[in-house]
Amino acid sequence: MELKQITKTYPGVVALENVSFDLFKGEVHALRGENGAGKSTLMNVLSGNQQPDVGQIILQGKIVELANQKQAQDQGIGIVYQEKSLVNELSVADNVFAGNQPCNHWGFIDRGALHAKTRALLERLGLEDIQPDQLVSSLSPGKQQMVEIAKALSQTPNILILDEPTAAISEQDTSIVFEIIKDLKKTGVGIIYISHRMSEVFAIADRVTVLKDGKFQGVQKTNDTNIEEIIRLMVGRDLQDLNYQDHYRDVRVMQVDNLTGRGFSSVSFTLNQGEILGLAGLVGAGRTELARVIFGVDKKYGGTVLINGQDVDIRHPQDAIKWGLGYLPEHRKEQGLFLDMSVMENLVSTDLNVGSGKQIWTVPNAMKKTADHFVEKLDIRTPSIYQQVVHLSGGNQQKIVLAKWLMLNPAILIVDEPTHGIDVGAKSEIYRLFNELSAAGTSILMISSELTELIGLCDRILVMSQGEMTASIDRMDFSEEQIMQYSSGLKKMT
Repeated sequence: MELKQITKTYPGVVALENVSFDLFKGEVHALRGENGAGKSTLMNVLSGNQQPDVGQIILQGKIVELANQKQAQDQGIGIVYQEKSLVNELSVADNVFAGNQPCNHWGFIDRGALHAKTRALLERLGLEDIQPDQLVSSLSPGKQQMVEIAKALSQTPNILILDEPTAAISEQDTSIVFEIIKDLKKTGVGIIYISHRMSEVFAIADRVTVLKDGKFQGVQKTNDTNIEEIIRLMVGRDLQDLNYQDHYRDVRVMQVDNLTGRGFSSVSFTLNQGEILGLAGLVGAGRTELARVIFGVDKKYGGTVLINGQDVDIRHPQDAIKWGLGYLPEHRKEQGLFLDMSVMENLVSTDLNVGSGKQIWTVPNAMKKTADHFVEKLDIRTPSIYQQVVHLSGGNQQKIVLAKWLMLNPAILIVDEPTHGIDVGAKSEIYRLFNELSAAGTSILMISSELTELIGLCDRILVMSQGEMTASIDRMDFSEEQIMQYSSGLKKMT
């Protein structure tokens, strides 16, 4: 496969400019770049979802036009999207073979054959615990991601595009995905691999191409380059290191005692002013469920939460906001943004009093001034504050979710996977911002699956396993091995 001098523009944005890319049979070719570099646009062109303004797509030596995704599938191109493409109300089998269900000689869907073919695919992915007739809505985000992969494999593609395939799955499931990739390579399938996890790129890819601001920056064999060189091509600037900064103050701002809710029980911990408190654990450990109960999204079954020494009854996020809490959720698109609304409308959505007390015709000016301030402060890259958020990159969307809470200047900020699916440059900016917030006295409860992130930023790390708090580790005792032992339940604090 070869993409030649692909150019794609949107109003006010050049997404791709004369970008070329190729793929060999049985190769894993990684595509790297910051959020907004043009990776997703290039893959949307190849998968038929968008058409280039200029350029050629060449498959098996022939120029082709891919007017839609069906035509791309007919040419042997499959894609696993970073964002979920499954239908929650349908079964796993109906999602996996959507539009490609086996039929009997009367033309009706052969349910027996459909379930048998689905079960075989699930077993190949190590998902024997998922039933073909199970609704997708009943699965965890990690399992849904594995179903996405099964859906792509059901098309028996010659070219497979994997866009952040491991972002929402466990290390065990990641190893299964890597084995699948190795098997596909042996059969001659060419794989385009997009991941923000640099270690994965060097573990699985043969070559890596870098984009920056919609332009081709270079292609390297992974054996002939290193992480530092790829980052320099991607970013073109120095990054903020994960240098720990001690802003911990001996002032307790939150105390959680024996808190119990759906997915966790009897959890206790304290949080001090200026502290960055990490929360580690494997997928399904109960970390997100704990955060949602503290913020009043879900109901608590028992236990107490004290804010500044006062027992509080938080039954709704509005109650949490009144007590000085902010919450950056794990799934920004579904839970943190109004995708069809503008950058400005999203930024002021947590504080509808912006412009209050002013004449009605001055309110838009107040909103614009506030939005401009946060766009500059967080370096949100958007053509304008009137741009719909859905058209921005993942990293810029995450900055908007963060900015709308910063508007309220929360005393306690809960962040769930704050750097999930974003590039190294955006990560660096978020790390810098967290250090600034803690220096100003904000307390941060940070849920993350990246141990290097927790170890690099946090004063303490709490560990959960199967709904229980298994450890509280002080900074001087941090180690990835110890955290993993507590996360997997091999060790518990005494």
